[in-house]
Amino acid sequence: MKTRHPLLAGLALVVTLTAGPALSQTPMEDPLDARDAKRVERMEKVVRELRSIVFQLRDTGKPVVVQPADTDARMAEMMTKLADLEQTLRGLNGSFDTATRDVDQGRRENAALKKELATLSERLAVLEQKQAQMATPVAPPEGVAEAPAGSVGDPAKDFAQARQLMLAGDYDAAEAAFSAFIETWPDVSRTPEARYWLGKTLTVRAAHADAAKAYIGAIRGWPQMPWAPDAVVELARSLVALKKPSDACQTLGEFARRYPKPPANVLSRAAATRTQAKCAA
Repeated sequence: MKTRHPLLAGLALVVTLTAGPALSQTPMEDPLDARDAKRVERMEKVVRELRSIVFQLRDTGKPVVVQPADTDARMAEMMTKLADLEQTLRGLNGSFDTATRDVDQGRRENAALKKELATLSERLAVLEQKQAQMATPVAPPEGVAEAPAGSVGDPAKDFAQARQLMLAGDYDAAEAAFSAFIETWPDVSRTPEARYWLGKTLTVRAAHADAAKAYIGAIRGWPQMPWAPDAVVELARSLVALKKPSDACQTLGEFARRYPKPPANVLSRAAATRTQAKCAA
């Protein structure tokens, strides 16, 4: 006679004792309430699991791993949590993209503000120099005779007209006017300054080589005029634009020696140009 496995016999007994009443129960007069119905459902589920264990053990003879009855519920819960994590990650990615766009926009706005500030600084320097020139009478250099005011082709009037065009922002017309002034009045006291303003108009349209020539003509002799320090810095900036940093550094060295107390805005631009040209400390 074949001996049955003790675990198999015990499980079979449990199945017999548990399943029997469930299968042979007679209808009750009153229906089960919701709680009893759930209990019966759970018991039937346990019975089905036990029957499966018994049959698997009988057929294979291998150890049986019993899974919890609520595996499906736990799996569903885990899937819900995973979906929540994915949604949170998508939200974080969206926030990161928004922050990146905000940073890029801030950088663009900062660059635009810097450019606008540089333009305003240029205009302020022009106005300061004009005020200084109006307050300080300009005497002609020794050996150079200034044309009398009111004469035909008055240099003072021609210079004032050219400066007015410059202040109005009509740089093309100002360039033509200052060029005509220099050609007409090559030796009057305002000619070096006219070369300086001519250089400014050429710088506006990025004609750096011509601008450098104009600035060199303006600062010949290192004049001690209100506009002279700025002319030296503008020459250095033109040399940097022409990819001649060593010449620019040499020019800035002369600037510091010739003009030890320049206006603050000119000194600031000189320092920026020195950094751009990578001059030695």
